[in-house]
Amino acid sequence: MKRFHLSLAVFFGMFLLIACQSNHSKTIGTLSSPEKNITASLFLTDDGQPGYLVKYKNTTVIDSSLFAFDFKDAKPMKSGFMAKDVAFSNYSERWEMPWGEKREVKNEYNEMLVQLAEDTIEGRMMNIHFKVFDDGVGFRFEFPQQKGKDDLTILDEHTQFKLAGDHTTWWIPGDWDIYEHLYNTSRFSEIDALSKRGHESLAQTHIPENAVNTPVTMRTDEGLHISFHEANLTDYAGMTLKIDTENLLMESELVGSDRLGYKVKRQLPFATPWRTIQISESAGGLIESDLIVNLNEPNKLGDIPWFTPMKYVGIWWDMHLGTKTWDYASGNHGATTQYAKDLIDFASENGLRGILVEGWNTGWEHWIGFEDREGVFDFVTPYPDYDLKEVVRYGKEKGVDLIMHHETSAAVRTYDQQLDTAFKLMQSLGIHAVKTGYVGKIIPKGEYHHGQWMVNHYRKVLETAAQYNIAVNAHEPIKATGIRRTYPNAIAREGLRGQEFNAWSADGGNPPEHLPIVAFTRMLAGPIDFTPGIFNLTLKPHKENNQINTTLAHQLALYVVINSPVQMVPDLTQYYEGHPAFQFIRDVPVIWEQSKVLNGEIGDFVTIARRERGSNNWFIGSITDENPRNFSIKLDFLDSEKKYQAIVYKDGKTAHWANNPGAYDIEEKVIGSASTIELSLAPGGGAAISLMEIK
Repeated sequence: MKRFHLSLAVFFGMFLLIACQSNHSKTIGTLSSPEKNITASLFLTDDGQPGYLVKYKNTTVIDSSLFAFDFKDAKPMKSGFMAKDVAFSNYSERWEMPWGEKREVKNEYNEMLVQLAEDTIEGRMMNIHFKVFDDGVGFRFEFPQQKGKDDLTILDEHTQFKLAGDHTTWWIPGDWDIYEHLYNTSRFSEIDALSKRGHESLAQTHIPENAVNTPVTMRTDEGLHISFHEANLTDYAGMTLKIDTENLLMESELVGSDRLGYKVKRQLPFATPWRTIQISESAGGLIESDLIVNLNEPNKLGDIPWFTPMKYVGIWWDMHLGTKTWDYASGNHGATTQYAKDLIDFASENGLRGILVEGWNTGWEHWIGFEDREGVFDFVTPYPDYDLKEVVRYGKEKGVDLIMHHETSAAVRTYDQQLDTAFKLMQSLGIHAVKTGYVGKIIPKGEYHHGQWMVNHYRKVLETAAQYNIAVNAHEPIKATGIRRTYPNAIAREGLRGQEFNAWSADGGNPPEHLPIVAFTRMLAGPIDFTPGIFNLTLKPHKENNQINTTLAHQLALYVVINSPVQMVPDLTQYYEGHPAFQFIRDVPVIWEQSKVLNGEIGDFVTIARRERGSNNWFIGSITDENPRNFSIKLDFLDSEKKYQAIVYKDGKTAHWANNPGAYDIEEKVIGSASTIELSLAPGGGAAISLMEIK
C-alpha cells in the first residue's frame, strides 16, 4: 500500500488539473483505476458546490453531477466550499472469504480524499472520499468534528447521478418498506414507480416518490453495463434513487422516519455509506465484480467454525400450498414433532445438513392483519405439539442441524426485548442459525423497514447473534450492502420477490424472466435465500390456479446460478423421492472456490460455472427467460490434466415452462478441458451440469 499527500499548490503544479469541466467548474482531483480504464474527477462549481463525473475509456458514464445536504436547524451544505487539502493513495491486498462465491478476493484500488471547508464564518467541513477500482467507483462523505456541533440531523442527501444517455434499465420501485416487486424493463425516461403502488400481494409497501431501489442496473446503447448501489450501510438510512426522466438524472432519496421527522441523525464524526457504480463491458462482469464487499471493513469475527454452510429442508412450502398451517389453533398445524422428525429422516438419508421449522412458537394466531402485534410472539415457548429439545436431539443423532425461525411480524421492540433470551436458548441447544422475518408494517408506526432506525435494528440482531455463535438469514430485510465481509454470520437474506409468489400470488407468480433479471440486479448486492428446487411445478392438486413458471431443469440450475451458503430444498418430500433428477441437489455444494460467468444478458439468460471449495469438481447452471436458447459451452476453465464425469440435467425436447415444465433428460459423458457442451434450453428452461473429477 502506498499513500502520499499533496498540498493544493503542489498538486495543481504536478498534475495541471485546472482544466475546466465546463465554463462553470474547475477540477480539483482526477483519479484512475489501476488498469486506467475508469476515471473519476471531482470538481467545484464557480459558486463552490462539489460535484464529480466518471468516464470509462474516455466515454462519459456519469456526466457532471452535484452533491449537497440539508440539515435540521442548520443551513444546507451546498455551495461556498473551498478545497483545503487533497491526498492520494493506492492499495492492494487479497483476502479470503470464509464462505461464498469464491475463496480469494482481490481488493485493489486507487483513492483520493478531498477535504472541503465552507468559505463562511461557520467554516463547516466535509471530506469526499473516492475509491476507483477496475470494476467501478465508490465514494462517500465524511463529516469530521465540527466547531460547536456534536451531531448532525440530515433531512436530505442530494447525491446526483447524471446519466449520459437514455439507458435500458431494470428496476423496482423505491419502496421504503419492501423489495418484493417484479422487475420492470424500460428506458430510463419511461420509469414510473408511482404506478406500482397498491400491490395487493404485499403485506407492507410505501412508495412516496418516482424513485427506484438499488441495485438498479442499466445497459447503454453502446453495450456498456452499469449498476448503482451502496456499500457498508451502517447507522444510516437506506438510499433510493429519485428519477428525473426529463433530465436523465437520479438523485439520492433517503428513507425517512415519519415518527422522528428526519432521515438520519448521527454523532460526529461519521461517514456515510459508499455510493457505488459498477461498470462492465459484459453483463457477466457485473456478477463477477467484488466492488461491494471490498468497500466494507475486514472480518471482525475471525473464523466462524460454528456455522456450517448447508442445504436444508423445512416446514415452509406446506403452508404456502395450504396443506398445513403456521398456527396451532387451525387443527392442521405443520410444526409438529413427528413431521419434523420425518423431515430429519429425509434430510439425513439424502445428505442434507439442516431443517427449518416455521410455526413452532406461540403467537401465529394473531401475527398478521392485526394492528396491535406487540407481544404476540414468544421466541422461546413452543406449541404443545412441538417438542423443541427432542427435535434438536433427534436431529443431532441423524447429523441434521435445526435452523431456528423468528418471525417478528414487524413488532420490532418485542423482538428486541427477547433477543438475548431467544439467542441464549439457541446457544444452549447448539442451534447456530436463525431465519428472521419482519412481515407487516413496522411498529412503532411511522418507521419503515429501510430507514435508519431499522437499519440499526438489523445490525443489532446481527451483532448480538455473533455473540452467541449464531448466523442470520434475514427475511423482509434491509438490502445487502456487503456487510457479510465484516460480519460473516450475515449468511443470506431475502430482499426480493421469492418463490412463494408462485404459490399464492394472484398476478400469475414470477415470470420466466424473473431470475435472469435477478442475477444481474439483486444478486449483485449479496447472497439470496430464494428457495429453488420445486419439482411439482404445476402445484397440483394443491394450487389449481398457480404454477412455477420454469422448467424442472431451470429449478435445478438455480442452485448454481443463485449464490447462497444456505440453499433450501423446499418441495414436499414426496415429489423428490425416487426422482432421478434429485441426484443433482444431493451433489451440488453451496460454497465455492471460484466462480465464472460463461455468458449472459440481463433479463434474457445467464450461465455460471462454480468450482466446489476443497475439490476439483465444477457445477454449471444455465437459465433462460420465456425464449429458447442454444449455447455451446467451452470447458477450458477445467484442469487440463484431468478428466471429468459430466452429468447433464437438461430440458426434454418437448419441455416448456407453461405446458410441459417437468420434461427433462439426463446425459452422461466423460469430458476434459478441450471439450464443449451443447445446450438447448427450452422456453423458461435451463440446464444443470455436474463435472466430477475422475480420480
